[in-house]
Amino acid sequence: MKKYNVPEIAEGVFFVGIKDWNRRIFDALIPLPQGTSYNAYLVKGKEKTALIDTVNVGFEKELVKKIEQVISLTDLDYLVMNHAEPDHAGAIPYIMQTSEVVLLTSEKGEKMAQIYYQVPKERIKIVRDGDILELGDKTLRFIDAPFLHWPETMFTYLVEKKILFPCDFFGAHTALGLYADEVEEIIPLAKRYFGEIMMPFRSMGKKALEKIKELKMEIIAPSHGPIYKNLERILEVYRKWTTGETKEKAIVLYVTMWNYTETMIKTIIETLLSEHIEVSLYNLINADIGRIAEDLVDSRAIVLGTPAVLGGMHPLAIYPLHLIRVLRPPLKYSAVLSSYGWGGGAIRQVLEILSPMKIEIIGTLEINGPPTSDDEQKIVEIGKQLSNKIKLSPSQGS
Repeated sequence: MKKYNVPEIAEGVFFVGIKDWNRRIFDALIPLPQGTSYNAYLVKGKEKTALIDTVNVGFEKELVKKIEQVISLTDLDYLVMNHAEPDHAGAIPYIMQTSEVVLLTSEKGEKMAQIYYQVPKERIKIVRDGDILELGDKTLRFIDAPFLHWPETMFTYLVEKKILFPCDFFGAHTALGLYADEVEEIIPLAKRYFGEIMMPFRSMGKKALEKIKELKMEIIAPSHGPIYKNLERILEVYRKWTTGETKEKAIVLYVTMWNYTETMIKTIIETLLSEHIEVSLYNLINADIGRIAEDLVDSRAIVLGTPAVLGGMHPLAIYPLHLIRVLRPPLKYSAVLSSYGWGGGAIRQVLEILSPMKIEIIGTLEINGPPTSDDEQKIVEIGKQLSNKIKLSPSQGS
């Protein structure tokens, strides 16, 4: 009896990955409201068979059982490690111990395989950009794709079936669907994933898109989320995201203690909306950091509101600001609003954090207590100045 669903996505190509329905956090950082998947693919040629990527630690036995619905594990010849991170390579030790496979990876991947998974050097074969592997009636071609999103990452391309296996690139954190057309919110999910994982490496992503442009592709099979058959659907948005293309849009992050900062934020939001600027608003008390990352992908400006706490920013405002510094979104402009009780200092700390990011500060306002009518007018002026900058700026970021 065949217990597991092992769909054949093309002749001789089987999905043997795992759907992790219950996982709710990734890297102790990224929320997973829909779980995730660890996609692995078995490519069966007439002479040889290769497994492309594995699964997260804890799912090794299920992976092997899926493989053994197609072939005996002893008939597995090659294991391709596109990426060394444990969610894709975590089952490598188990596979290596229970079969005689040879591990194929990039030059930098070789060292990682030895460090993380104790793979003996003599069982590793380094593949370089453009190298091919013949499986009989099927040919794998390897493509260097560094820093998407680790230094060792690469893509694998199945020539005859026109399938690209790009590991994390084009991925999405969701356990729903085998194919992208089955997931209604696939583009927002992919955008969220891009913001969380790929946004700091936009320039490398742009180079990778150029590199694969000439490939004849009919399927893109990433390592997280569903498989794409309608390729232009994901390629179109990735071309925008990797170039830093932004919209006439501001992301607004704030935290408030006695509603004074919130009152200031409401005023600038109304001003931005009256100027036809798209606004995404997050109260940092209950904000989903993944949704913030999603909106950062195409926002042209950021407004931050924070009260002063003991001479600096509110702690809830510090965390996302540091995260923005790491994710390096294509933001161009900012405004900062703050209210304090008996001592300021929040705006000074915000500017210290923002200064290395090359984001133009359009206006700041720090007030004592609740905003007066004069303060409200100053906020309106800041909002209008920010709106004008957003409108006059070109959409292309990098």
